[in-house]
Amino acid sequence: MKAMEAPSHDPIHRSKGPVSAETLHWEINTPATHKVQATMESHITQISREDLEDLRDAFNKIDIDNSGFVSDFELQELFREASFSIPGYKVREIMETFIAGDTNKDEKISFEEFVSIYQELKSKQISETFRKTISRRDGIRSFGGLSGNSCEGTQHSYSEEEKVAFVNWINKALAKDPDCEHLLPMNPSNESLFASVRDGILLCKMINLSQPDTIDERVINTKKLTTFKMRENLVLALNSASAIGCTVVSVDAHDLMAGKPHLVLGLFWQIIKVGLFADIEISRNEALICLLTDGEQLDRLMSLSPEELLLRWVNYHLRNAGTQTISNFSEDIKDSRAYFYLMDQIAPKGGDFRMSVKIDLSGINERNLEKRAELMLQQAARLDCRQFVSPQDVTSGNSKLNMAFVANLFNTHPSLQRGDMNGLDMAQIEAETREEKTFRNWMNSLGVSPYVNHLYWDLCNGLVILQLLEKVGVLVNWRKVNHPPYPALGGNMKRLENCNYAVELGRDVAHFSLVGIGGQNINEGSALHTLALLWQLMRRYTVLVLSDLGDGECIADAIILNWVNSTLKRKDSQISSFKDKKISTSLPVIDLIDVIAPGTVKWDMVVRNERGTLTKEDKLNNSKYAVSLARKIGARVYALPDDLVEVNPKMVLTLFACLMGHSMKKANR
Repeated sequence: MKAMEAPSHDPIHRSKGPVSAETLHWEINTPATHKVQATMESHITQISREDLEDLRDAFNKIDIDNSGFVSDFELQELFREASFSIPGYKVREIMETFIAGDTNKDEKISFEEFVSIYQELKSKQISETFRKTISRRDGIRSFGGLSGNSCEGTQHSYSEEEKVAFVNWINKALAKDPDCEHLLPMNPSNESLFASVRDGILLCKMINLSQPDTIDERVINTKKLTTFKMRENLVLALNSASAIGCTVVSVDAHDLMAGKPHLVLGLFWQIIKVGLFADIEISRNEALICLLTDGEQLDRLMSLSPEELLLRWVNYHLRNAGTQTISNFSEDIKDSRAYFYLMDQIAPKGGDFRMSVKIDLSGINERNLEKRAELMLQQAARLDCRQFVSPQDVTSGNSKLNMAFVANLFNTHPSLQRGDMNGLDMAQIEAETREEKTFRNWMNSLGVSPYVNHLYWDLCNGLVILQLLEKVGVLVNWRKVNHPPYPALGGNMKRLENCNYAVELGRDVAHFSLVGIGGQNINEGSALHTLALLWQLMRRYTVLVLSDLGDGECIADAIILNWVNSTLKRKDSQISSFKDKKISTSLPVIDLIDVIAPGTVKWDMVVRNERGTLTKEDKLNNSKYAVSLARKIGARVYALPDDLVEVNPKMVLTLFACLMGHSMKKANR
């Protein structure tokens, strides 16, 4: 049973893969991609949706600064990431042809242009020399068969290095968890990782490791695991992963039970990344303010992504060491020099010799880069940070794994002085609210591009809002949309035009209530106006499935409330509205789940009213249990336990709507 998602009318949405098919739909239907579309539709070999997703993954690994472009000198490395190695002379020929026809003359390649080049090469069957049905080459393992969406033979590939890195990380992180004893330690040399997700326990535990208390572990099935109970765990894991911002719309419990390697690795990477990046954010780690450069405004620093902040952090320490800075986690770290100097700066120092670590820098003189990388990792082990990379991952410049390695170094030894606040007051920095976090995770779970790290800065060009409008059934004319990169002069006008168009569609097509809200409010990052628009988008997305299950009519709040109360008749726990204080106990939610999924609730886990008014702790325990139960039975719930305790009517509405949608789907089977 798939978790609830908004219906789609575009056939590409049926794609399977670790990247959101809806995102791909947006990317290949923008004005910038006509060249690719014409190629894909008119001749030669069609690129399967699965291959397109793999190409996007490869492109993202090389495009470390998220600019949307790669340089000419990175093209050969990009083809290697795409499991399509070609000789250097061929790359030079490609670039000569490309530059001759490049109207911009910038010698930069967009994803769409890369796809066009790739398809042309594939059509000449050059790729057959390099891709086999079952092969291992350059750390890439491939497996193939017939696609369910195509009569063509298709392949998926995964990185052997990433599999090894994730296995080692999981083995260490969950080594003492008694519920994982039957799975750990896994052998990084075989395929045990893909089999380990079958019962769902490992995924649930990893989600809680990355975002504590996301899943109430009382809800996880750990004993007498039948196929049905394992499937429940997987549904719980997928819906919980969605709630923390992972894109799972193309993955279901069946895929995970089958242990599909590319989907398993893609999901694990998202979960691990959420945990690694959780504290690389200024409102959670005020010491990051010392990364401000001379004359830079705080707003600029706060708008940076975790990846960009990590790069700044590394360079902050490299400057202190008096050595050369880096601009990426691929080419610039291959010689290990930056890592040696970084660890020398962050290693614990002080009066207590038992805690102090002296980094041995002599390894920098080793001429063999792989041996040098091993010596560097031996120093990392002294900091308890030898995770994610092998010497080969360093020397090959695996950007994903090296970024994870650096994030772990930061989380363990940030070595930033809290006193160095550049004269700023922490009162200027507002932490992300629960509502903002919920909206951000919701958007990211749908696969919007680019990934939303900061709710207001990342929405100010209108592109994410336009994608969300499309996901709730509003037709967007992408030819009217301005896409990055934006010019230095007049660039903000282009962003403002996008925002004006988004508000126009919301008001005139989606019929949202947007009185007093204009494109300028979104462009300027006005919290009040942006949140008002996002709430209406989320509400429409949540109830859209109800309209599809019914007669296509818009579902009013009163209809959802009536359904709740009619379903709760035999429980005698009806509510008067979505503001009813009874909801703070979570008992109406738990009773509702018991009616629509009999036998799911373990009543000894629930605190009822028999002994009088529930304490705040009792209410929180009930709410954690209720939210996890809702996700376990298949409802894609974004509301948080605190939303129930505090009776946040907006989030309460979405929770009941999700339960209603799940119940109606179940009845229609």
